[in-house]
Amino acid sequence: MPAWPGGPCPECGEHMPLNLIHCQNCRHLLNSDLEADSVEIPEFIPLQEIEDMLEVSPAGFFFGCPHCQRELRINGKYCGQRVKCKFCEAPFDLDLNNPRIEKVAFFADCPHCQVELRSSWKYLDTKVACKHCNGKLHFVESTT
Repeated sequence: MPAWPGGPCPECGEHMPLNLIHCQNCRHLLNSDLEADSVEIPEFIPLQEIEDMLEVSPAGFFFGCPHCQRELRINGKYCGQRVKCKFCEAPFDLDLNNPRIEKVAFFADCPHCQVELRSSWKYLDTKVACKHCNGKLHFVESTT
C-alpha cells in the first residue's frame, strides 16, 4: 500500500502534503488501497470517578485582620458586611476583593464524610480528594 505522494485532492482539488490519509479540507480518503472507516462508535459511559465528584462551595473563610494581622475564622454569611476582629475589636468591611484583607484559606464540609476541610485559596476552582475519605471534590466559588 503506497503512501499518499502529495498533490491535489481528487475530490476538492486542494493541494495536500505527503503521507496523509484524508484530505485536510474535505476529508476524502486519499489512498485508494484503504477503505472508509467502518468502526462503530461505542456508547458513551461516564467514568465513575467523574460521577462521584461533587461540587463544594466554601462555608467560610480564614482572613488576616487588616488591623492586627491575627487570623480570623469567619462564616461566609458575613461576606459583604461590617465585622469586628475578636482580638483587637477593630471593625472592617469583609470584602473578598479588598486587597487590605489577607485571604489565608477557606473551609468547607466534605459531602462524602462530613468532616470540615481547611483548604488554601490556590485550590479554589480545582478538583481534589478529601484527605480523610479520599472522596472526589471540586471546590467552586459560591454563587451567592
